Amino acid sequence: MKHWAAPIAAPVAILLLAGCAGTRTGPAPDFTSYVVMGEYGAAVARVLIDAPGCPEIEIDGRKQPMQLRAPAATIALRPTPSAPADSKPAEFPLLTCETALPRDAASARVLGRALPLPAAAPQRIVVIGDTGCRLQKSSNSWQACQDSTQYPFAAVAAQAAAWKPDLVIHVGDYHYRENACPEGNTGCAGSPWGYGWEAWDEDFFAPGAKLLDAAPWVMARGNHENCTRGGQGYWRFLDPRPLLKGRDCNAAADDNAGNYSDPYAIPIGQDTQLLVLDTANTSWKGLKPGDTGYDKYRDLYRKLDALAQRAPHNIGIAHHPLLGIGTDHNADGSVKLLLGDAGLSASFGAVNPQLLPATIQVMLGGHIHMWQQLSFSSGHPSQFVAGFAGTQEDIIPLPAPLPAGTQPAPGAVIEHFSAWQDGFGFMTMERRGPEQWAVEVHDLDGRIRNRCTIDGRRSQCEVARVN
Repeated sequence: MKHWAAPIAAPVAILLLAGCAGTRTGPAPDFTSYVVMGEYGAAVARVLIDAPGCPEIEIDGRKQPMQLRAPAATIALRPTPSAPADSKPAEFPLLTCETALPRDAASARVLGRALPLPAAAPQRIVVIGDTGCRLQKSSNSWQACQDSTQYPFAAVAAQAAAWKPDLVIHVGDYHYRENACPEGNTGCAGSPWGYGWEAWDEDFFAPGAKLLDAAPWVMARGNHENCTRGGQGYWRFLDPRPLLKGRDCNAAADDNAGNYSDPYAIPIGQDTQLLVLDTANTSWKGLKPGDTGYDKYRDLYRKLDALAQRAPHNIGIAHHPLLGIGTDHNADGSVKLLLGDAGLSASFGAVNPQLLPATIQVMLGGHIHMWQQLSFSSGHPSQFVAGFAGTQEDIIPLPAPLPAGTQPAPGAVIEHFSAWQDGFGFMTMERRGPEQWAVEVHDLDGRIRNRCTIDGRRSQCEVARVN
């Protein structure tokens, strides 16, 4: 089976790769479908379709029309991180349609295609992040999007789907094809670019098709989905909440609304919640009193704390890992460590020096393009980083062992640390109890490269550094 994409001027045809190909007959339907998990566990069915109107959805044998979330449109060019000559208006030639799914629904279908339904207490969870193919002029980064070994998200998604998850968590950064591939570069020649549908399709929906078909998704937001970048597509396609005018990233004057949103909770059984944070507009340079982000993220923390009191067990999801460790080069070529996230540490830390509510046991993040696990003796939650599912990897090596006294945030004393650099794959979590999870790290062929256990706030892995 293959993915078909027509030029923008013609109808866009998408074949969403099925988890069970034998259930479909006839020509490929011209739509993409998936299910997004939202506030308090509400599930939303989405369909992206090139048609005059939204299709019907059949729930438990009864048909009803889907509602229009966003019409087809071309959005006028707005400020982006690139020069106007390297930017273009965002074209969305498809309708975005949606329907809230009843909690007790036993089946749901659109145009004959079955939709994955949520489990009340998911036992098997896939965690991925940073999945797009990097085309960025400012950093002179031109990932070979046409080479499946250099951009393997489709293979990662297929292997993750074959693991048969009950739920998929994407920790953010879906869209990376920001600028046109340079002339003569065969690795990315012909790739769509910009912030419209074509780039979103090639970066996320087409390669992720099998996994979209396999289970409902939690869609966290990354910095590549802030308003100056892929925010328009994020609000149209991925956020589970209603699409509001002024919170759609279409006009720069509305960015203070579009760049921030409230956290939300998703119950997953056994008195456990997922807490989803929008950290798209934080700054690694830090935030200070008086900055818009400083005030916004202090408010986000207070709302997060209130949500965290609703259950004794919580797993936080934030694209930017407050307790992760990245790498870069100093001017002399030596390796320097990038510790946590300065913007969130300043704003959250102004409310709580421990950074996170005591009822959060685990944090899931991305942003750093590798896999990591950190556990602390200082009462901080374990941090897992899963930014290794497709985007160009961070290959500046982490020191082994870490320098004595390394702390990703003030007072965060590392007890156990594990990492895998320069390897693509996905992470899985399998429930063993209210606070216990078995974690596996899989490569793009599905082979297990590391195993870890989570018990409350503590975690530990079999291998400290995956080869």
